[in-house]
Formats: sequence, C-alpha cells, structure tokens
Amino acid sequence: MNDLISRFWGEVTRRRSFVITTHINPDGDALGCEVALAAYLASLGKGVSILNHDGIPCNFAFLQDVFPIGVADPSLTDPALSRADAIILVDGNAPHRTGVLEKFLNDSSAFKICIDHHLDQSDFADLFLVDTTAAAAGEIVFQILAAHDRALITPAIASALYVAIMTDTGSFRFPTTDPLVHHITADLLRLGADPSALYRKVFEEGPASRVRLLGRALSSLEMAHDGAVAAMTIAQKDFSETGTVESDTDSMINHTLTVAGVKIGMLFVETPSVIKIGFRSRGSIPVNELAKLFGGNGHKNAAGARVSGKSLEQVKAEVFAQSKSFV
Repeated sequence: MNDLISRFWGEVTRRRSFVITTHINPDGDALGCEVALAAYLASLGKGVSILNHDGIPCNFAFLQDVFPIGVADPSLTDPALSRADAIILVDGNAPHRTGVLEKFLNDSSAFKICIDHHLDQSDFADLFLVDTTAAAAGEIVFQILAAHDRALITPAIASALYVAIMTDTGSFRFPTTDPLVHHITADLLRLGADPSALYRKVFEEGPASRVRLLGRALSSLEMAHDGAVAAMTIAQKDFSETGTVESDTDSMINHTLTVAGVKIGMLFVETPSVIKIGFRSRGSIPVNELAKLFGGNGHKNAAGARVSGKSLEQVKAEVFAQSKSFV
C-alpha cells in the first residue's frame, strides 16, 4: 500500500482538476471519505468537485460544512466533468455502482483512481488503492492523507474520517474492528474529532418521521430457519405514510442482529423501481455470496443487492429460500 500511496500523490501532483464520486445511496463511509479527500486536495490548490448520483441523507448533512456535495445532472453537462483530468471513486468498486456517473467513468479520458475496501473490483481504473481487510474506506483515506502531510488534516477533515470509520464499523462493534482501526481513530481524536458530538449528529438528531419508519420496520420482523434468519421489510407505503425516504433506512438492518440466535439479518426495501436487499451476518457466514445470487455483492458480513422486475413478496420468498443453505 505504501508504494500505491506514493504513486497516488505522484498522480495528484501532475493533475489540477478532480471529480470525486461514490456509490448510489451513499453512506457515512462514502460521504466522510469524499469530503475529507476533497477538502484536503482543495487545501493543496487543486480544483475539486464532489458529484454523486444521490443527495446526502439528512443525518449526514453536516458533512457539507467540510466540503459541498453535489448531485450529478443525468445529462452529465456539469462543467466539473468536462474539465476533470482525474476521477476518484471512493468506497465503490465498479462504475455501475455510481448510477448516472457510470457513463462518465467509462467514457472519460481522465485518470481514474479507485479507493475501496470491497471485494471483486471491476477493472476500470488506472490506479487502485484497495485493501479488502480495511474496516472502512475511511481507514485507507486517512493513511493516504497522513502519508502526505498530517499537518493538513484539519479538525473538520478528521471529523469526516471519524464519521466514515464509526459508521462502517457499526460504532466499532463489527468484526472488522481491529487494533489498527483504534489506532487510526485515536489519531483522529488527537487531530480534533469529537466522538460524542459526531455520534449525536449521526444517530441522535434525526426527525421523528425516521423513528416512525423504524417502528414500521421493527413491527415487520420475520424469523426463519429455526431462528437463524431475521428479516424486516419496508414497503413503499411506509415511506409515504411516515414522510420518509429510502436513505432514512440507513443502519436499520443492524437491529435484525440484536435477536438472540440470529446468524443472518436482512432488510427488504421496496422502491418504485427495485427491491433493495441488505444482508448482515455473524462470524464466518459469507452474505456477500448470498447477495451475488441476486446480482449484488459486498463484504463477507455486510452486503446488498437490488432486484428489478419482481414483486416484493417474490423477492422475499426467493431470498428466504436461498438463505437456508447459508445457516
């Protein structure tokens, strides 16, 4: 990784204008990485824009105080795209994961960089900084920035990276949380991140509507395979009746693993175009392999998939059936 980081900074030195993007429905890791990297590059005098397929969920809106996050025009006419001589995809491993940015990533002649910790990278970039053992992409971004000049990591940048790592480790309780994670977060605290304030902003300052949506999800809890599988479901009507949106489901799936004896937790979310499935597991159960059966992917213990052309009940029946062989 040290050689790759050195090459990264060599490429950055030679380039002036950057577009940073991430996967659809960005989470705390994706957004924290984007704004931290963008703010750092901007401090070096680089031209930087963040453009994503989706807007920022309300519980991460404060990250825009670090660096503004834009939503890409489906026509791809944003001037930042035409002038970019480098594109950085963070917390994502394939162009199709970027939504409307996929065409830009595939067609652009700009230098392409991938910073990620997921399995099964697509071979689309000119430079990959990938560590599948990392607990979060934020861990990798911190190493990249610290290797260049720690003095330029401001409290705001440190806070964004802390959010990235905190959220992707489940507040430091997921199995990927190792000694290195705690060493890095200790550094981030020394650099100005406030763990209490950041936890409160992400998890304790949401609207009442989100709590009502969580109530719908919890009341839908289903158990299968002798209690080894737990699943919650959020239908379209749940969003309309509670005044919420898809991004409000972030982290809700983790409640499925709070039931004793559960080895696999799932969350089904019905949207107008697809059925979104989240997977979580304990121990050595590879839910990324389960997700692959439905066109998805992810980590061994955390993965997802999107299924189109089938009803919610059809998808649930198929996923429940396939999950039996994993427990």
